[in-house]
Amino acid sequence: MPRGEHGISREGISDNALKVLYRLNSAGFDAYLVGGCVRDLIVGLQPKDFDVVTNATPDEVKSLFKNCRLIGRRFRLAHVVFGREIIEVATFRGHHQNSPDEKKKSPKEALGKQNQEGQILRDNVFGSIEEDAERRDFTINAMYYRVTDFTVTDFANGMQAIKNKRIELIGDPETRYREDPVRMIRAVRFAAKLNMQISESSAQAIHELGSLLSNIPPARLFEEVIKLFASGQGLSTFKLMQEFDLMQPLFPQLSPLLKDPKSRENQFIERVLINTDNRINTGLRVTPAFMYAAFLWYPIEEHTQKLMDEAGLNHFDAFNIAINDVLHRQIQRIMIPKRFSTTMREIWQLQLRLPKRFGRRAYQMLEHPRFRAAYDFLLLRGQVEGGALLELADWWTEFQEVSAEQRKNMLVKLREAEGGSARRPRRRRSSTKKPASS
Repeated sequence: MPRGEHGISREGISDNALKVLYRLNSAGFDAYLVGGCVRDLIVGLQPKDFDVVTNATPDEVKSLFKNCRLIGRRFRLAHVVFGREIIEVATFRGHHQNSPDEKKKSPKEALGKQNQEGQILRDNVFGSIEEDAERRDFTINAMYYRVTDFTVTDFANGMQAIKNKRIELIGDPETRYREDPVRMIRAVRFAAKLNMQISESSAQAIHELGSLLSNIPPARLFEEVIKLFASGQGLSTFKLMQEFDLMQPLFPQLSPLLKDPKSRENQFIERVLINTDNRINTGLRVTPAFMYAAFLWYPIEEHTQKLMDEAGLNHFDAFNIAINDVLHRQIQRIMIPKRFSTTMREIWQLQLRLPKRFGRRAYQMLEHPRFRAAYDFLLLRGQVEGGALLELADWWTEFQEVSAEQRKNMLVKLREAEGGSARRPRRRRSSTKKPASS
């Protein structure tokens, strides 16, 4: 397709991506923009990243760029680093032929490997651009932009799929999902992001094969889940994930609590995602820690109550044990880096401290580095549960906004409402020293 038919302009392409394309072309290699960046440019969205595909091998790419590093064993890639921006360069992938020569190789030497269920464990079989297009996941992602003549090559009728607003896998859905189960949540993400429908055959296979997501390494799923719910369409994505029963393999402790659409758990998650979507779509920062803290809050509450009932523990001890237990079970499915799990713990633990406001506690709480996140968390809980929890959230809202003198009056009123006028002064220790024993 010439430029007049696809509408992509170089002005919408990252300067660094163009540098990579030009240098590969100058060195005699074919190079294209491919996948999501081409799709987004066509539909009028600004891509968050740019992926390049070429007939140069990873080692050949590395030899051309001093700022290049090779990553991955399962799927060998070149990352060309420009400060904070990384241009990912992949070599055209080919089909796994299972040739006699390939079978003779040891597991370490084999370029391609699949398990008994068909999941691809290693994918470093290189091929032609035609084979690469057949290996792409969805028809809308098999379009290749060439900067030398500004054309887009559409191998799988991706433009028609965009016009039809349809997400459709390339090839047999069951085979493709078994090759990489993450494609199921990618289908949901694209459907929500692009306001499209998943085709009937591609959707049916998700219902049948969703459990295969439990075979994906937890470390890989962390990034995929962030893409799901921190893309600006978190709420619509969440609803699709429930429709296709995909919350169960990702959040097995939360999923049973979501069966009733009107449950407090559902309402809370939806409010959190609405809040997250609003922040992202207005250019504000979000942290994955807040989202994960929300997803696991009610499983922690439920497990806390169970420990209190069955083990006879007090609430404080049961709550802290529940945090450890729930986090431990969750990271079996999705690995949460410590920098986020530490913040999650602080948000949860501050929910127990926020009701304790007497004396200097309220002022100390305002100075806590996680106060704002914990307050936002409390506010969303209050909006769902109402009652005393909402009154507490409203109190903290006012306490932050009023003057220093008004804060003192608020604390006095709080003490009076609790039935005590002033806190008993502590008895001073006698300054007289006891005589030394002989």
